[in-house]
Amino acid sequence: MLKHILLIGLLLTITFSLSAERTIKLLNNNWAFTYGYEVKRNVSERVDIPHTWNAIDAHSGTLDYYRGIGNYEKEVFIKEEWQGKRLFIKFYGVNTIANVFINGKHIGEHRGGYTAFNFELTDKVEYGDKNTIMVRANNAPQLDIMPLLGDFNFYGGIYRDVELMITEQAIISPLDYASSGVYLTQTKVTNDQAQVEALVKISNPKNLKGLELELSVLDGKSTILKKDINVSAHQTEVKIPFEINNPHLWNGVRDPFMYQVKVSLKKGNHVSDQVTQALGLRYYHVDANKGFFLNGEHLTLRGVCRHQDRAIVGNALRKEHHDEDLVMMQEMGANAIRLSHYPNDPYVYDMLDKAGFVTWSEIPFVGPGGYRDKGFVNQESFKDNGKQQLIEMIRQQYNHPSICFWGLYNELKTTGDNPIEYVNELQALVKQEDSSRITTAASNTGDHKLHEITDLIAWNRYFGWYKGVPSDISVWLDGVHKERPDFKIGLSEYGAGASAFHHENELKKPKAPGRWHPEKWQAHYHEEYWKVIDARPYVWGSFIWNMFDFGAVHRSEGETIGENDKGLVTFDRKIKKDAFYFYKANWNKEDKFVYITENRYKVRDEAKTQVRVYSNCKEVELFINGISLGKTQGDYGIFIWDNVILREGNNIIEVKANLKKEKISDQCTWTLQ
Repeated sequence: MLKHILLIGLLLTITFSLSAERTIKLLNNNWAFTYGYEVKRNVSERVDIPHTWNAIDAHSGTLDYYRGIGNYEKEVFIKEEWQGKRLFIKFYGVNTIANVFINGKHIGEHRGGYTAFNFELTDKVEYGDKNTIMVRANNAPQLDIMPLLGDFNFYGGIYRDVELMITEQAIISPLDYASSGVYLTQTKVTNDQAQVEALVKISNPKNLKGLELELSVLDGKSTILKKDINVSAHQTEVKIPFEINNPHLWNGVRDPFMYQVKVSLKKGNHVSDQVTQALGLRYYHVDANKGFFLNGEHLTLRGVCRHQDRAIVGNALRKEHHDEDLVMMQEMGANAIRLSHYPNDPYVYDMLDKAGFVTWSEIPFVGPGGYRDKGFVNQESFKDNGKQQLIEMIRQQYNHPSICFWGLYNELKTTGDNPIEYVNELQALVKQEDSSRITTAASNTGDHKLHEITDLIAWNRYFGWYKGVPSDISVWLDGVHKERPDFKIGLSEYGAGASAFHHENELKKPKAPGRWHPEKWQAHYHEEYWKVIDARPYVWGSFIWNMFDFGAVHRSEGETIGENDKGLVTFDRKIKKDAFYFYKANWNKEDKFVYITENRYKVRDEAKTQVRVYSNCKEVELFINGISLGKTQGDYGIFIWDNVILREGNNIIEVKANLKKEKISDQCTWTLQ
């Protein structure tokens, strides 16, 4: 646990990489918000960013939660001494359309809710005076913007940071799809040598002469490499190749080491601009029979999926929310994540880089799944928007070593408008933008023409929840692997719903659309799935659906209307369900623990019961009312005592494991009525 606490401390110290000549001011506080239908003057609500107007209604189970326009206004004083500088405003996420106005004049629009965008304000503001910024955000459904639908909420608002940046005239460009302007391509990496090419975008509208780029590579302690390149007045990009011998590799959770690449734009001895980017050197591949390899060694990807929302706040998450989520994923022993179904906040990618999580980042090209609407419309405006969002995701997150997979779609159908031709276009675009990474997708169809496009393919499979029994996953996996041995197969989603407060004695499959989702079945489901996955090295990665319960307003099942309860942790992050501890027992061998399952099933009506314990210890002993029922050893972290007899009234259930230096235990009380 200490390493988790230390990691949080490191994450909280993350700052933007700036030189003295580039200044960033956070504009998150004190905005005036009104709904789009408000016509009266001087009527507003004070809000701070991140903000969503759907934090309450989207969690109420009301299908017609507000999807429309929200207006945000803020006054910003633009200093007189900033004349002669350049000014930019950057939004890290506005869902779904953003139209930005300065002093009542429209300066630009962005279409897409999960990537950053920016505009230059240099010639659009009044210096030495207050300037009014207005953003009209719109989360209404649009047939020409991804996603068209999804099993999650479309929260409206400015839900990620807003920044004002002040720079000199000649700079490393922030205007290339709101990226850093520095792209570090790992052209060849081995244990002996890393070959890297830095592509630096230059913005020099006044064609200033005498510029020079200086590239330095730091290993955390010292500068190990430095290069200087002259830049002509009209040059818009510069390529700087460099090599590192005997590189210290980024090696997942085991050793997520990163170099820092500092790029400075100079005129003489004066630094005009500076950008620092992380460089995590690694090489990886996927084998159709043996799975995922990182730096030449096989690595079992123990993955989870995560939505960017939680109870009370919706998608307006702050850094401490992301930190808390990471700590729980680390505690469970996960080492991979699928950021479903859209790009996340840049802070999340920084966090995953430092934690060593292998990451799948995808665009919000979401198909209908089991719903009636289409996820694809064959019109040019929709297809252009998808390509725009794909380019934005890749360029903005290009340098993150944690990202190994670009995801192109989720659960598409080929009936009606067939997306296959378009997916081929997306695949070609990825390879044009970033040939160094692997593409993948999440499918739930049997149409293999769709599965042949991306480099890898993965499936969303819920045997034992929507149909069949959990063990059916083994038959299905082996069947696909036999039928298409060339496919590199993953499991992009698997899971079952559960309430932490639904309990019953009998182990039986509930009805997925029903309101009764017992925790026992979810735990059983995951036990059976992991046994199958663990025995099949050809499964290149598996990703639990979902790490946390999440908002899905159209769902009317389980304990709480408006939530998808397949998470291993509750929507408010207060309760870790039993299945969480099953994975901890199998994935985290360091933090020793014992855990009594169904410990919240406090009132019982049957004297004979089973006591089931999850633990990563070798041997566990059970005590009922202080009397030992013996020690047992587990399989897959599961320890079972059958036919345990409870007495009437309260029963103290306790389990213990004796380690060399300490004793660990868990205890609860069950009452037999």
